[in-house]
Amino acid sequence: MCGIVGYMGCQQAYPILIKGLHRLEYRGYDSAGIALIDSNNELNIYKAKGKVANLEHFADSKNISGTIGIAHTRWATHGEPNDTNAHPHVSQTGSLALIHNGIIENYAVLKKYLQDRGVVFRSETDTEVLVQLIGYLQQTNNCDLCTAVQQALREVVGAYAIAVIEKGNPDQIIAARKSSPLVIGIGEGEFFIASDATPIVEHTQQVIYPNDEEIVVIRRGEPLKIVNFENIEHPHQIKHIDMDISQLEKGGYPHFMLKEIYEQPQTLIDCIRGRINPEGTDVILSGVMDNKERFLNARRIIIAACGTSWHAALIGEHLIEELCRIPVEVEYASEFRYRNPVIYPDDVVIAISQSGETADTLAAVEIAKKQGAFIYGICNVIGSSIPRATDSGSYIHVGPEIGVASTKAFTGQVTVLSMLALTIAKLKNSIDPQLYRKLLGELRSIPQRMEETLKLDAPIRELSKIFTYARNFIYLGRGYNYPVALEGALKLKEISYIHAEGYPAAEMKHGPIALIDEEMPVVAIATTDSIYEKTISNIQEIKARKGRIIALVTRGNHEVARFADSVIELPETDERLAPLIAAIPLQLLAYYIAVNKGRDVDQPRNLAKSVTVE
Repeated sequence: MCGIVGYMGCQQAYPILIKGLHRLEYRGYDSAGIALIDSNNELNIYKAKGKVANLEHFADSKNISGTIGIAHTRWATHGEPNDTNAHPHVSQTGSLALIHNGIIENYAVLKKYLQDRGVVFRSETDTEVLVQLIGYLQQTNNCDLCTAVQQALREVVGAYAIAVIEKGNPDQIIAARKSSPLVIGIGEGEFFIASDATPIVEHTQQVIYPNDEEIVVIRRGEPLKIVNFENIEHPHQIKHIDMDISQLEKGGYPHFMLKEIYEQPQTLIDCIRGRINPEGTDVILSGVMDNKERFLNARRIIIAACGTSWHAALIGEHLIEELCRIPVEVEYASEFRYRNPVIYPDDVVIAISQSGETADTLAAVEIAKKQGAFIYGICNVIGSSIPRATDSGSYIHVGPEIGVASTKAFTGQVTVLSMLALTIAKLKNSIDPQLYRKLLGELRSIPQRMEETLKLDAPIRELSKIFTYARNFIYLGRGYNYPVALEGALKLKEISYIHAEGYPAAEMKHGPIALIDEEMPVVAIATTDSIYEKTISNIQEIKARKGRIIALVTRGNHEVARFADSVIELPETDERLAPLIAAIPLQLLAYYIAVNKGRDVDQPRNLAKSVTVE
């Protein structure tokens, strides 16, 4: 969950590395650090607690020269955020500097081994164990840096993406990965290293994605080389990335989150483009069509995901079961991986992850593969680990999502799941043709309805002022809107730090209703659907106990206004696709409450965008 970046070439490294850290700061922002080798072959390391701006301030008057360097922004796992625990970490001899994303699970055993041999540790981190081990092996075995890295990584249990530089050797960077993301950019006489493509794209669009347990040897003036632990060279494929640099800027918005909320009409157009024909009469997901027998013969579909992706999966469960008549189970990937799950060879497992690097979801994929299931990935980041580990899949194509709290990725995931359900349903002849055409028309009209919904920004901003200082929130929904309630509550707690919970509306009377009083705001999603009357009854139960109700209703509904304190009217949408519209006002409400409270909306405390550790 940390961000790593490296550079070697003819330019000064510091400005490239600092800008790269800013691009990667959504991956972690507890502390930051940088290591540079100057023209005298000296290793200069600067570290600071807090955000990258603190590091910039600290390094302002220091020697920041050099055309080679590595840098890191941290999300703390082992050891509290402070200057000492910040990366890069240095070997006891002071000759090696290392940055690391991941977790070394057997660090305690390795640390004791090294301490018994006289190595003194300065930090509380697992990462320092790795650089000390590399340094110890290099010195003990009198070997070069690449060999020492190979030897050390044979002893490591865990996940890592690392980059190492060596004092006195300004012409080499050694990098490696296992179960943590790493991308290498190749320019004209220069190389870039990063956790993802965002720091690289403005410099080069030619990249390599190393595989697990591969060592990347970068030497000035030489072609890039990739070897394994036995020093056998592996072939590598250069890929072209196509990313608009403007997607990585705020574009006049105060926060990335607000920009990404407003991007959703366009990102859904991008998500649908090429998948629904111009006439709007058919939808084709090639990842399904190329493997249609696996879906037609599926005993069941298991969806593994975490966080917001899990909420999207719950909507997918409704869609697939209703339209395709295939049983679906939605699993928290973090629980699925440890439960010894029963998986059959004729199961289809769908893995959903915005980043494509979520550690728990990747582990679920590996478990399912070993048991013979067909794996389908739904991701946003092209070239990430899950698309490379799965049998087939679909990208959501919503562009880089920089705000830590997911918005456009959620609606993109729901859109792909909707198209997947419609594709399978048509293959199985399990959907009435008239309903099929109706839902395709509805799906194509969602971007326009999102535009209409975004016009509610001003009233939602005013509404947020009333509830800025609430201490708790309850979100209620039924059917397709129950996962939206969960997602709305998650958005609020993520960025405002207000405690919020989502419930199926009918479950209120089975315990949570005890919390209701005049101080409890309740957000009720009551758009017109097949169980609308039931939802209204649940809202009346809240009102009878003096709860303060914010109701989301279908435009023209005046019934709910009789007992709701505030009403947000949404464009009429088929209930199966209503979550795509209902999510937007909940995103805006959470956003404005957090802004009113002075929170760091894009980088909320304790969170990181890409969860690459358990």
